[in-house]
Amino acid sequence: MAAPLDRRQLLPLLAGSAAIAGTLLLVGPGQNRAVIARRDEAPLAQRLLRFEDGPEGSVLILDAASREVLARFPIAEGGFVRGTLRALARERRQEEQGREAPFRLAAWRDGQLTLDDMATGRRVDLTAFGSTNAGTFARLLTAQGETR
Repeated sequence: MAAPLDRRQLLPLLAGSAAIAGTLLLVGPGQNRAVIARRDEAPLAQRLLRFEDGPEGSVLILDAASREVLARFPIAEGGFVRGTLRALARERRQEEQGREAPFRLAAWRDGQLTLDDMATGRRVDLTAFGSTNAGTFARLLTAQGETR
């Protein structure tokens, strides 16, 4: 059994998650729910992803097609990833969408990195949260997976 986390370990995780969720809640309602199409532009790179709960509170990020694990975030790591996913999962529950539809991670010519929820049509501009946070997702575009 894992030892309980100290409050000092959870505070940065909770603060980051709250900031992300708050930003999405403030900006989200005013946005069109449809995924914004870019005219005649294909992304430079894209990958369909699935997110699953792993053992002991970890988060697993999988390639949607191959089901290979691309990244693992233990409970005290990946605050930005967790916060982003929590906000998108909340929207899926509100819209009574299931977990089956994948998410599309896409890199664009203008440097933008987006995460599209294929179930709700919500798009998150990951570059708006800074290069460190966006970089966490950008690495998934080329990550080599491990078989589960």
